[in-house]
Amino acid sequence: MTHTFAENYDIIVIGAGHAGVEAALAASRMGCKTLLATISLEMLAFMPCNPSIGGSAKGIVVREIDALGGQMGKNIDQSYIQMKMLNTGKGPAVRALRAQADKALYARNMKHTVEQQENLTLRQTMIDDILVEDGRVVGVQTATNQKYSAQAVVVTTGTALRGEIILGELKYSSGPNNSLASVTLADNLRRLGLEIGRFKTGTPPRIKANSINYEETEIQPGDSQPNHFSFLSKDAAYLKDQIPCWLTYTNSNSHAIINANLHRAPMFSGIVKGVGPRYCPSIEDKIVRFADKDRHQLFLEPEGRDIEEVYVQGLSTSLPEDVQKDLLHSIRGLEKAEMMRTGYAIEYDIVLPHQLRATLETKVISGLFTAGQTNGTSGYEEAAGQGIVAGINAALKIQGKPELILKRSDAYIGVMIDDLVTKGTLEPYRLLTSRAEYRLILRHDNADMRLTEIGRQIGLVDDERYQAFQIRKNQFDNELKRLETIKLKPVAETNEKVSAMGFKPLTDAVTAKEFMRRPEVTYQDAVRFIGPAAEDLDSKVIELLETEIKYEGYIKKALDQVAKMKRMEEKRIPQNMDWDALDSIATEARQKFKKINPETIGQASRISGVNPADISILMVYLEGKRGAKKK
Repeated sequence: MTHTFAENYDIIVIGAGHAGVEAALAASRMGCKTLLATISLEMLAFMPCNPSIGGSAKGIVVREIDALGGQMGKNIDQSYIQMKMLNTGKGPAVRALRAQADKALYARNMKHTVEQQENLTLRQTMIDDILVEDGRVVGVQTATNQKYSAQAVVVTTGTALRGEIILGELKYSSGPNNSLASVTLADNLRRLGLEIGRFKTGTPPRIKANSINYEETEIQPGDSQPNHFSFLSKDAAYLKDQIPCWLTYTNSNSHAIINANLHRAPMFSGIVKGVGPRYCPSIEDKIVRFADKDRHQLFLEPEGRDIEEVYVQGLSTSLPEDVQKDLLHSIRGLEKAEMMRTGYAIEYDIVLPHQLRATLETKVISGLFTAGQTNGTSGYEEAAGQGIVAGINAALKIQGKPELILKRSDAYIGVMIDDLVTKGTLEPYRLLTSRAEYRLILRHDNADMRLTEIGRQIGLVDDERYQAFQIRKNQFDNELKRLETIKLKPVAETNEKVSAMGFKPLTDAVTAKEFMRRPEVTYQDAVRFIGPAAEDLDSKVIELLETEIKYEGYIKKALDQVAKMKRMEEKRIPQNMDWDALDSIATEARQKFKKINPETIGQASRISGVNPADISILMVYLEGKRGAKKK
């Protein structure tokens, strides 16, 4: 079929949520003429659920996006109302930053960035069809029958894809926050041969700030110590006038109200069909699943500095409106709370992610990429992480350059994508630190050391960012070398100082680095013996030095494991592999291999249901094929 195109683009991104904006910014910054199409300009980078960025594992993803040259970290640093480092009492592998956002300011700042970006066109339009010829994307068609050409299309429709909002007995077609749903495109994806699933998520009610009795709640302030998501943000700009959150709890009366109305709850009446998130269940689901608990935490999170709405974190629900009001009024501090928005559930279509390559390109159609909640994930951060990878790979593909595949040892983004394309997901996927086997080397403090060079090579890290990175890296390298060189000797004068500081005296000469390995010794303690560095060190450089030195042995073990896995990842599997020709493997392994069609031995080894014996047989088979070719 010959198409007549009204406009021509290199890349078209469908959907302007957190995945879409990162994909579009990445592609345009890499020199591609890009169209970002959205159902509503007001929904660009909107936060339809919690007004926050970051958190456990998620905060590390934001730092990774920033290190690659993405926008989320810079944007939240310009629009937060509170910043807090989580898990400070635990090891460095699980520490992560979380910010409460001014949601209106966050979206406004991101929209301004998109509008000012060279090579990027932002347009409010509904995309109904992806146009494909001979198995390759050629463009899109809008609801108004306009056709735009493109060599690659990135679908980031989120919960709008055949979205349906559910509230009590009410169910209607809608995207998040009562925006339009994308129904025709959902049908189009099915016709293109993609296998579609159905998920569900939800959101809690919002209440009016001045109707809360804060004296009955516990204050949750932000940190006074400066911290940022972007490595370009300066400590001097750290917000001192932060807005606190507040903590309260459900109680036996709250639970009784829910139990008395379970017959009206869509989760239990059969109205909800989609699979919901395990790690962020509705309050009615929590009451049933954890019947032994007499209370559940609720965080009252302001949605902005000049916004009266307060998000009731932990009270996600689709119960009828009257029940939601009774439930709120049963909670301490909320006895007179005024509900400004009801909570609701939303069901939506997803593209089952086993159909994707690690680049996030679909296996069935060349040039078609998907990212974000479209791939079955939950959370703004997971979406943005996929978005930047999809945008990068779409640009690299049409530029004829090598693709970017982040390994599990490179980034949490790599862990997430590998989990999705290798294992699939039966519920909305959420990143957790426990999913990363190399989490000690995937920390929040070293994201730029891991990924900035990659971002520079693909053209996303600009000169300003790269120069800042080089300064930081040189400071780290130079100071580490100094700590490895200067020795502390067990002389009386030194041991007097050591004892005065409350430390065990030295018995042998040690380097300053070895001295710092003592759990109780900080970098500043070591400096009291060896003097300050030649230049003032960035606080984040000091944090990195302490972690790398104190956990050096564990980090080395992790890197040894990475090296072993790298050899597995380098062993490619032919994409035309005849799995039926592989004798002796288990039936389940054969079925999984056919479904996922792994690209490397490493990926094959991580497929659930595949055991080491199957991998051994596969490796022997491939070696035999390679040997036959050489002859």
